[in-house]
Amino acid sequence: MFKKGTKLYSILTGSCPKCHQESMYSNKNAYVFSETLKVNERCSHCNTKYRIEPSFFYGAMYVSYAVGIAFAVAAFFISNLFLGANLKITFISIVGTLIVFMPIIMRLSRNIWINMFMNYDEKLANKKGQS
Repeated sequence: MFKKGTKLYSILTGSCPKCHQESMYSNKNAYVFSETLKVNERCSHCNTKYRIEPSFFYGAMYVSYAVGIAFAVAAFFISNLFLGANLKITFISIVGTLIVFMPIIMRLSRNIWINMFMNYDEKLANKKGQS
């Protein structure tokens, strides 16, 4: 389920959606805030262009909303139902979760967005091994 060749692998690792051989981001650490959203222009392995068109990743904002809601719901369940916190503490935990995980949410959203338009290509993944 979580192996190269699956969309889930590309989404969770931030690797190239076509070959899964390298990271799309210039810095793999999402918490380097100045480089959180810096995407390489192309994949150095398969030459896939990440910015398909100008402003391509604006669509990821819609995905970001859904991913943020998923994180907020998880924070609610953990704090209120499992830990038994009151509503004020639950609200604070939701806001804190969204702030702490914001770089992860932004990258996950971009990864999901680009994987909606590109699919894994085994020929591209093996391209350098044959050259």
